[in-house]
Amino acid sequence: MTRAQSYAAAYQMHRAALHDLYAELPNDRGDFKAWEGGMSFIGLADHLSAASNRLPAMLIGEKPAPAGAGSADINEARQRLSDATEQVVELIGGLSDADLDRHITAFGGREMPVSALLEFIVNHEAHHKGQVWMMARMVGVQPPFFVKLG
Repeated sequence: MTRAQSYAAAYQMHRAALHDLYAELPNDRGDFKAWEGGMSFIGLADHLSAASNRLPAMLIGEKPAPAGAGSADINEARQRLSDATEQVVELIGGLSDADLDRHITAFGGREMPVSALLEFIVNHEAHHKGQVWMMARMVGVQPPFFVKLG
């Protein structure tokens, strides 16, 4: 397995578990928020989808386009997650070692290797996925294992 494929697999393990949980969430709970000012299930799915969709621009050191309009319902949010996942896994998996070592400017002018950006993306995914896991329990849904293995 190449380094890039390892990053793609780490991302996919988190995202696949997230897909499994979103499939179990009740359609009428998409607007649920665990705290005042927090993101809803729909908002979190859209946020993670937008982060994924911004990755291609970030990989070449360009400023990503702002996120578009939010999903109308949880089904649309689920579809956005699915669409974004396939594109990102393919993109990451196809990077070379030279690509991973190349330095880019991201996040308000911070210079970093592409590999560091990918680690950030995987950690960002895990961070927000933890919020979704907690919120699912709050609405009576038992989440699956935190990553999907094989």
